[in-house]
Amino acid sequence: MRPLVAQLRAEVTMIFTNGETVFLTLGIPVVFLLFFSAVHVLPTGTDHPVDFLVPGILALAIMSTAMTALGIGTGFERGYGVLKRLGSTPLGRPRLLTAKIIAVIAVELLQAVVLVAVGYALGWNPGGAGGALVAAAVLAMVLGTVAFGGIGLALAGTLKPLVNLAVVNALFVILLLLGGMLIPLGKLPGWLEGIAKVLPASALADALHGALGNGTPVSTRDWIVLVVWAVAMPVLAGLTFRWE
Repeated sequence: MRPLVAQLRAEVTMIFTNGETVFLTLGIPVVFLLFFSAVHVLPTGTDHPVDFLVPGILALAIMSTAMTALGIGTGFERGYGVLKRLGSTPLGRPRLLTAKIIAVIAVELLQAVVLVAVGYALGWNPGGAGGALVAAAVLAMVLGTVAFGGIGLALAGTLKPLVNLAVVNALFVILLLLGGMLIPLGKLPGWLEGIAKVLPASALADALHGALGNGTPVSTRDWIVLVVWAVAMPVLAGLTFRWE
């Protein structure tokens, strides 16, 4: 247990002492929320843009932490030989991965607290979300975390660090644009909307918009998409991940 706690402390310390990571995981979502709530340039389709933006940016925060930050950080650790060395210590690979997962969840909890607080300060109305809808939103966020984490680790475990950096950042931008986080999917061309609906970003954003924005249950389609990605990507990462 002691090696796990020590590695978890190291993971959390590395996250919060790295300015780029802090800006990516906390700064960007808060800046987006503040900016687009004040500057009404997005076609949110609501009288109060913040009601659309808070659930969408919660989804954005999960994607940035579980896929981008974890994927890029793990990719450079692998490239520098850190993972190989840690895997051969008493810590072991299972506890190393467990520490990374717990660190991601801890960051996401902090993100949620900050974004919800900022959202309420900006006048966010959760749409009458009750306990069942909040529970559904939390489950959707867990599935989204697993799915995006699997994507990040699959890329980090197969690509060279600099290539991984470029691919993860490019994928982040693509999923941001097609995920319905800032722009409703209905505003996309029909063929592009069809592609977007099978992506984990749009399923997570749609689930959170429904549960925390409109007060409606998560659709069956969104559950199926999230579950499929949450199962498939960690399996793919496990099959393809190379530790050095």
